Amino acid sequence: MKWDWDRRTCSRRGHVTYAPTDPHLRERLHAETALGPAWRCLRCGDFALGEPGGSGPVGDAPAVPRGKALRDRFILRLLAVERLVRGLAIVLIAYAVWRFSNSQTAVQQLFNTDLGLLRPIAVHFHYDLDNSPIVGTIQKTFQYHRSTLLITAAAMLAYALIEIVEAFGLWAAKRWAEYLTVVATAAFLPLEVYELTEKVSGLKIGTLLVNLLAVVYILLAKRLFGLRGGAAAFEREREGASLLELQYSAGEGAKQGTEQPAEQTPSGK
Repeated sequence: MKWDWDRRTCSRRGHVTYAPTDPHLRERLHAETALGPAWRCLRCGDFALGEPGGSGPVGDAPAVPRGKALRDRFILRLLAVERLVRGLAIVLIAYAVWRFSNSQTAVQQLFNTDLGLLRPIAVHFHYDLDNSPIVGTIQKTFQYHRSTLLITAAAMLAYALIEIVEAFGLWAAKRWAEYLTVVATAAFLPLEVYELTEKVSGLKIGTLLVNLLAVVYILLAKRLFGLRGGAAAFEREREGASLLELQYSAGEGAKQGTEQPAEQTPSGK
């Protein structure tokens, strides 16, 4: 079953109707029924009973995304949610690193005390704490200078800010956000590949695949950097999908079709 983005969106948000001042276009969008006037929805094309949601010149009609545009917006908003969640998580990690840099000595003393208490238990279970990878990783962090930790926290906060800005821009379907997402995501792809060479994990592979698909999809679907005709082709595609534009073109064609025979009628001479 084909997914009808237009009708499913209208079922959640309601129909979008508009009464243009152009008489030919107004006639194509309006119908009289036994229950009163009905106007054609600019999104799904169905007639909705009641007065139109607005009226005026064709150029003042609301821009209503339809079909593929709705699908693209849905995917972009999924990416926006993913970017927002990731950005907020990085903010929390950056805050933890900053707190750790301010109390690094105290945390190290607490860790050494707890490690001493756990040593007899580890010996009982034949676990070598001195050669444990986890313990070794924690002890390495205590050797970092406070300035290094502060720089790390600042860098993570800057990265989180980029992710959050991307999220809000993608949610609002802003073209600058699409460029920012492609550039920022592509810039970190080599680092993600390098991390996989160090240690492979399902999370790292999944993150790399999501970012790769996001870059390719946005580049092609939104025609960025001149791909597939660039911004001009993207605007033509969006305008061509507008029901109001389609009805206007059909109305002009019908109008010309009725006028054409009159122009070709012989004069009788």
